[in-house]
Amino acid sequence: MAVCDRPRERMMAKGVEALTDQELFAILIGSGNRTRGVTTIARDLMELLDRCPMASHGDLLQIQGLGTAKATLIGAALELGRRRLPPKRRQIATPADIYPLIRHYATRMQEHFLSICLNGAHEVLSINVCSIGLVNRTIVHPREVFGEAIRQRATAIVVAHNHPSGNLQPSGDDQDVTRRLRQAGELLGIKLLDHLIFSEEGFLSMLEGGVF
Repeated sequence: MAVCDRPRERMMAKGVEALTDQELFAILIGSGNRTRGVTTIARDLMELLDRCPMASHGDLLQIQGLGTAKATLIGAALELGRRRLPPKRRQIATPADIYPLIRHYATRMQEHFLSICLNGAHEVLSINVCSIGLVNRTIVHPREVFGEAIRQRATAIVVAHNHPSGNLQPSGDDQDVTRRLRQAGELLGIKLLDHLIFSEEGFLSMLEGGVF
């Protein structure tokens, strides 16, 4: 890897905000070993935390190339991040308010379907990965999308997923899934406010685009 493309050098040159999640994990890990490079280990770590945000120390140790010392460092960094989050919740007024909170998922090579749970004041309670893979009615099921919203007593949700291709136009499956989730939300008393399709360059609100 060219020096200018290495995560530490990119961070110093462009600031921490310019780095992807995988690059941030690579900085924490520091180096790989003779069989696995740091980038590969960081990718596996990112995928684990996408599936299980509260991964345990034992879960981290299951990643090949991640030893006790590095797993402990990463666990400490994750817990410190949780503790240092600002206590005031982010209030959502428009789709543009959501995009900065989920934009880092745009770098994923697979589609990640997210649910953003909101309280009665439209403050963000949580952001959850519901499924990974192509968006269709088989993979994106209401029980995964609304499960966390029910647990947190959310009054509304916004759903979103990334398009790795960069094309923000909703597919037929995107529209079908949105209709099914909206119907499920009406039965549960949890309103589906919008469905965002996003990439690194921007986003499309299906509500504002008239296809919601």
